[in-house]
Amino acid sequence: MADRGEPILRVRNLVKHFPLTRGILFKSQIGAVQAVDDVSFDLYEGETLGIVGESGCGKSTVAKLLMNLEQPTSGEIFYKGEDISKLSGRALKAVRRNIQMVFQDPYTSLNPRMTVGDIIGEPFAIHPDAAPKGSRDKRVRELLDLVGLNPEYINRYPHQFSGGQRQRIGIARGLALNPEIIVCDEPVSALDVSVQAQVINLMERLQNELNLAYVFIAHDLSIVRHISDRVGVMYLGKLAEVGTDAQIYDHPTHPYTQALLSAVPQPDPEGRDTRERIILAGDVPSPANPPSGCRFRTRCWKAQDICAEEVPLLAVPERYKDSDTGAKHESACHFAEDKDIVHA
Repeated sequence: MADRGEPILRVRNLVKHFPLTRGILFKSQIGAVQAVDDVSFDLYEGETLGIVGESGCGKSTVAKLLMNLEQPTSGEIFYKGEDISKLSGRALKAVRRNIQMVFQDPYTSLNPRMTVGDIIGEPFAIHPDAAPKGSRDKRVRELLDLVGLNPEYINRYPHQFSGGQRQRIGIARGLALNPEIIVCDEPVSALDVSVQAQVINLMERLQNELNLAYVFIAHDLSIVRHISDRVGVMYLGKLAEVGTDAQIYDHPTHPYTQALLSAVPQPDPEGRDTRERIILAGDVPSPANPPSGCRFRTRCWKAQDICAEEVPLLAVPERYKDSDTGAKHESACHFAEDKDIVHA
């Protein structure tokens, strides 16, 4: 891969534990939900990093931590070399101008009592220098046109739009301050399949035109592959595997990633017969009491004693370090091995 320079966003050893308490007047902590535990990754200018995993794995918590909507228990989030996880007040307000968010539900994320013009123009009230008062209506109309909506809709309310149109409004609001990074928390999961494709194509066009960097969070593997340059697979608060889209989808080395890919629906009837279906045993453990060592070991067919004793590092497997195959990417498994998964 070509040298991309310094990452625009660097996340190091990010941890978020939510305390479990007992009592009403005199509360005492009896444990913690380990929602995110030692997550590290880089995001480069103009690229899309997809984060995929099943519900409850910590994807949305990562998004909130990146936006400083939640304070990390420990770890660092560097934006252009500055640790933004410890910022507050004016300093945080200045950084948030460059890191915006598109939310999952396009209806509940829009105020039903505000017009589209007020919703998209609200960032200008918080950052007045971004658009002088006299030019705000013009700027809002430009943003509506940019996301494929009629500028004349400026005085309509959210309930007058379809789900896909509402998400376009949310995207326009996110673009208002000309950010460099947009955190997308499952932005198309609440939309119909045909509308999903339209919104994804819109986001790709905007990325090319505005040189945006996306952190794209989703549980749909096909959508993540379509839009992402690199993909991180999460399981129970940790990253299990990180690589380019081709590395992850064509050369998965972590057993959890292999199981996920084997579950992707196969439209070709002949392909279904040639594919190995991996059925995982048991349920996902509780994040309040995760297994020792490798968190996936309780459901893994490769698990051995070392998996319970040592936490596997997220690193390129030793057997592939000197190879030129797609399996040469980071995987948090003691027995990481390339496996051919026939998938859509």
